[in-house]
Amino acid sequence: MIKDKIGIGIIGTGNHGSRYANHIVHDLGHCFHLAAISRRSPAGEEQAKTWNTRLYHDWRQLVEADQVEAVISATTPNLNPEIARYCAKMKKPLLLEKPLTTDFHVARELVELFDHLSLPLTVSQTLRYNSIILALREYFPSMGRLFSLCATHRLEPSAHSWLEQPEIAGGGVIFHTAVHLFDALRFITGSEIVKIRAVAKNIFNPRLEDLLIAEAELANGALAIVDTSKVSPSRACRYEFVCANGQLHGDQVHGILQKIEGMQINNLPVEPPGPAILPLLVDWYAFLQKEGGNPIPGSEGLAAVKICHACRQSVATKGWVNIADL
Repeated sequence: MIKDKIGIGIIGTGNHGSRYANHIVHDLGHCFHLAAISRRSPAGEEQAKTWNTRLYHDWRQLVEADQVEAVISATTPNLNPEIARYCAKMKKPLLLEKPLTTDFHVARELVELFDHLSLPLTVSQTLRYNSIILALREYFPSMGRLFSLCATHRLEPSAHSWLEQPEIAGGGVIFHTAVHLFDALRFITGSEIVKIRAVAKNIFNPRLEDLLIAEAELANGALAIVDTSKVSPSRACRYEFVCANGQLHGDQVHGILQKIEGMQINNLPVEPPGPAILPLLVDWYAFLQKEGGNPIPGSEGLAAVKICHACRQSVATKGWVNIADL
C-alpha cells in the first residue's frame, strides 16, 4: 500500500538522474522521500550524504529494499530490460528513462509484463512537458488539415563515451534523439506514423549513427521529414507544420512559437521552456496515489520505440518500412 509520502529509489544518479533526486529532495519533499540511490561511481557516496539517503552499490538491493516503494531508473539503455524485469518481480512501480529499450521486441515484452501484473510502468518522454510542445499541441487543431511537416532535433556531438559503445547505448541518434521527435509528433498531431524511409551516417561517432534523415507518412496522409543529428556545435529543436490555415512553427530549445499567414509571421504567446522532470514527477505522484492517469504509459514508450525500430530497419534495407508490419 503506497503511503502519502512515497519512498523512492533512484537507479543511476549521474547528470540526469541527479535532476530527479534534486527535485524530490528540494521541490517535492511533501510527496516523496528519497529512500535510496544506486550509483557505481564513487560520487554516489557524496551524493548519498548530500541527500541524506542510503546508497546501494547493487541496484537489485535498492529494488528489494522495503523503504523503496517505487523506482526511478536513469541508467544506460542496456540495463533497462533487466531493471524493469526485476521491478516487476518485486512488484515495484517503475518510472523508466527513455528509450524504453533499444530492442522493440524486448520493449513489447516488458510492456506486456507490467500490464499482465497491473503494475505501473511510466516512460520518461519528458518533451511532452516542454511548453513549446504543449503549445503546438494546443494550437494544432486550429490550423486545419495538415499537409506536411518537418521536425528537426540537432544537437552538439556528445561528450559521453558510452554513446559510442553499441553494447551500452544500443543505438545512435535514432534511439537517443529521434525517439523524442517521433513521440512528440504523435503527441502534437494525434496521428500515427504509418511508414518510414531513412538514411543515416557516422560523422564523428565511429560505431553508431550520429546523423539521420527520414521521410515518413502519417495516418492522416501528411508527409514528414525528420532530421536529427549530433554533429554541429549548436543546438536547435524545431517543428514546422504546413496546414490549410497557414504554418505553425516552434523551437522547443529557443522558446519560439510562430504562426505564418501569407507573408506575415506572428509570434504566439507561450511560457519559456522550463524544467520538464518536475511536472512529470507531480503527475507521476498523482498516478501512484490513484488520483490521476499514467502520465506517459509504457505503451506510449513502446510506440516510439516501434518507429525507431522501423527506422533502423529502413537504414539497413534502404527502403520503405510499414510500421504495421512489425
